[in-house]
Amino acid sequence: MNLFYIGIDIGTTATKAVCFDVTGKVIQEYSQSYAMYHPKPDWSIQKPDEILAAVLRCIQEITKGIQPEFISFSSAMQSILAIDQDGKPLTDAIIWADNRAHSLAEELKESEQGKNFYQKTGIPIHTFSPMTKIAWLKEHDALIFSKTYKFISIKEYIWHHLTGEYVIDSSMASGTGLLNIHSLQWETDILEYLKIEAFQLSTIVSPTHQSIGCLDGFHYILGGGDGTLANLGTGAMEAGRIALSIGTSGAVRLPIDKPFIDSQMRTQCYHLMDTQYLKLGAVNNGAIVLQWLKESILQTNTSFEELFKQAEKIPAGSEDLLFVPYLLGERAPIWDASAQGTLLGIRIIHTQAHLVRATLEGILFGLFSVTELLLPDPEKRQETTIMASGGFGKSALWLQMVADIFQMKVIVAETIEASAWGAVLIGFKASDIAVPSENKVGKTFLPNENHKEVYQQSFKKFKKIYPLLQGV
Repeated sequence: MNLFYIGIDIGTTATKAVCFDVTGKVIQEYSQSYAMYHPKPDWSIQKPDEILAAVLRCIQEITKGIQPEFISFSSAMQSILAIDQDGKPLTDAIIWADNRAHSLAEELKESEQGKNFYQKTGIPIHTFSPMTKIAWLKEHDALIFSKTYKFISIKEYIWHHLTGEYVIDSSMASGTGLLNIHSLQWETDILEYLKIEAFQLSTIVSPTHQSIGCLDGFHYILGGGDGTLANLGTGAMEAGRIALSIGTSGAVRLPIDKPFIDSQMRTQCYHLMDTQYLKLGAVNNGAIVLQWLKESILQTNTSFEELFKQAEKIPAGSEDLLFVPYLLGERAPIWDASAQGTLLGIRIIHTQAHLVRATLEGILFGLFSVTELLLPDPEKRQETTIMASGGFGKSALWLQMVADIFQMKVIVAETIEASAWGAVLIGFKASDIAVPSENKVGKTFLPNENHKEVYQQSFKKFKKIYPLLQGV
């Protein structure tokens, strides 16, 4: 008898349901997209009930004709919404890309109090953090703040709808800026700063926490945050491996066995379970920059596949066209919500294809600057393998560019749905099911030595541009 296991990945722009067999083979998948709204400058929000409806639709569609052994969840991190005692939203879901708390975050970051908070949480003081968004609500919407029963993420909102519980796994909690990464409990100094009580946050549990759906009777596993689960799903929790994900945003994550705190507040630290932690840097500007280029600048119906084919004909380095893609401000490594994008060196010879390639290169330069921080020794980098996941894993051009810019071997897991598969692996652990011993390798990309020099020179320029323009 065939047994089926479902991973639900609640992303920033879509929810994807993936049905796997016990070996990790994808049996079928279904996705449902939704919108991100920008009602005011610096605001990035989503409608909780639109995402809830998408998740319910995904569950309905993926379970047609099958009875899964369990359904386990992955979710984009750093969303926050206020709810009342009946579980009704008092606010929209304020997501990681929302920069409304920029001034507050900058002031707190420079204070001794802010530095102390980072030492305890491993989360830089920045507007992406739910902690700063709660602080913003306290200062700017006192009425909503006073009515709030709980502050929860979109994942907690969905889990409560399915099971009636208010719980949060430790990986999601460790991204909030509210969790003490050393004790894995809500940090009392931060609760006092925010003027909230611990009961206004969900109960912290293991990612293996499970419950039976109160409406449908399905066996649900809580799972974790998409970043930590992508590491798990690609096999990048092992020594000698580092995970690279590019979806709407992007991240580079290095597995470690205890909490890590950076002296300059440049990195984040997440917990998965037991002694599994991640040292990482997340960037705001991933594939969303490509979407902006296609829809707002090029204004074309040409598919991304065709645009990539055009870009492939352009030489490495885009003939000195350089793009710094800080369209949504930036997190790691600069942590500046006011940062802006820059297109440098544009000449009359440059075409649409140059713009596409320069955008791909710029996104990767941003991620390589994080990798330099996590693995500063070039020799150590050469001994480390990149485990790639996310939608970009479907593009051979982009993956080869990663190998060339990073000068590291790149492996794509057989399933690029790494977060969904990571959620299923958590489900296996929760259900005492033997876990497959190895991740099946899809494709491998090796660095092209002919592109090494040109990318090294381009990256040197890339690193100089933001500091030079910061004061302009």
